[in-house]
Amino acid sequence: MKSKIEESFFDRVYSVVREIPYGKVTTYGTIARCIGSPQSARMVGWAMNNSHNLIPEVPAHRVVNRNGLLTGKNHFGNVELMQKLLQDEGIKVINDQIIDFNSHFWDPMSIY
Repeated sequence: MKSKIEESFFDRVYSVVREIPYGKVTTYGTIARCIGSPQSARMVGWAMNNSHNLIPEVPAHRVVNRNGLLTGKNHFGNVELMQKLLQDEGIKVINDQIIDFNSHFWDPMSIY
């Protein structure tokens, strides 16, 4: 069972991730900074690990590491699913790396 602090943190993460536009990605660290916890990128990753069955849906596939690598792909049940979901949105991925990462990057601070 999560504490109220963890639930609040996870809920803030999910709110940001649900705002990521189709065809865009952001990073664990960017989300952590956006919610006022700049040292908590790893906790954002834990939130993403726990997000797969939430309603409304959390598009966890749009969250990658700071270099545009699909470091969370092992948490999708099928290691190719994260890449497939991104490619379905027009994001090219080669060897777990988003191609032209900067053009797909979305900064949540643009709306918060």
